[in-house]
Amino acid sequence: MRRILVAGNWKMNLTYQEAGDLASDISGSNDSNVEVLVFPSSPFLSLANEFCDETISVGAQNCSQYDNGAFTGEVSCSMLKSMDIDWVLIGHSERRQIFHEDNQIIAQKVNTAIAQGLNVIFCCGEMLEIRDQGLQIEFVMEQIKQGLFQIPAESFKQIVIAYEPIWAIGTGATASPEQAQEMHREIREFINKNINAEVADQIRILYGGSVNASNADNLFSMQDIDGALVGGASLKADSFNNIIQAALKL
Repeated sequence: MRRILVAGNWKMNLTYQEAGDLASDISGSNDSNVEVLVFPSSPFLSLANEFCDETISVGAQNCSQYDNGAFTGEVSCSMLKSMDIDWVLIGHSERRQIFHEDNQIIAQKVNTAIAQGLNVIFCCGEMLEIRDQGLQIEFVMEQIKQGLFQIPAESFKQIVIAYEPIWAIGTGATASPEQAQEMHREIREFINKNINAEVADQIRILYGGSVNASNADNLFSMQDIDGALVGGASLKADSFNNIIQAALKL
């Protein structure tokens, strides 16, 4: 059985003090039945590691595709590993859209992270106009193919996929549990067909896009939804803890 994972992406929010307070306030909300991650801004990684208890892991929101060198402002995967960071987000729609990271750059980041032993939450998802055209499945499968299929099958144990329809991120609009389940099922079947059945059965697929305490129960009840990548609701301890509690009920 796949272990439920609840991850909070803090994005570019909070001050140093607020990040420490939040890390402290969400500690103690989890047990070993659910895996919980938080993704603070890079300056707060060590702080979050210090204040989160042993049931909560800390990951980075981004990494460089390069190992080292003259890349001012970048953070390498080896730097993250040296800070006891074991997770990184790659391919988030904000990196794709705002910072123009294409499938080639994202694939390079995946390769670098895997080589350094990091676990990756690989984000994918369609824009509203793609869904309006009925092309969402083809679009998302191409993102997965271009971003992940260059790694060997055994490396998929380091991969979690997060399906985040762009039209639902930060908008208050959420894909219905049935819409989310349809895409998650398609992703699993695509991996089964193109990688193998074992990887398809074991890989965790999260839903992201305006997840909150009110809709988490219904989303988590879907067969192929293995947790959530939470944005705004992860910035308040009460709302994030309530999502964790919804996962613990399963």
